[in-house]
Amino acid sequence: MKNCLGVNGVNDKILKVKQLLVELESDAKQFPALDRNSKRALASIKMLELNISDIVAFDLADS
Repeated sequence: MKNCLGVNGVNDKILKVKQLLVELESDAKQFPALDRNSKRALASIKMLELNISDIVAFDLADS
């Protein structure tokens, strides 16, 4: 990755979205559709983490 700051910024956004979805999922127990869809969205966020967040976590981004 050429732009390390860009990767870190994207990673921060992914983590914020994940945090919001986890909160939404825990609040959505009364709404089955919302609960299911938040779980699906979290699965998509997991794919983003595998693509971006792991690069940051393992310091694989070029400086």
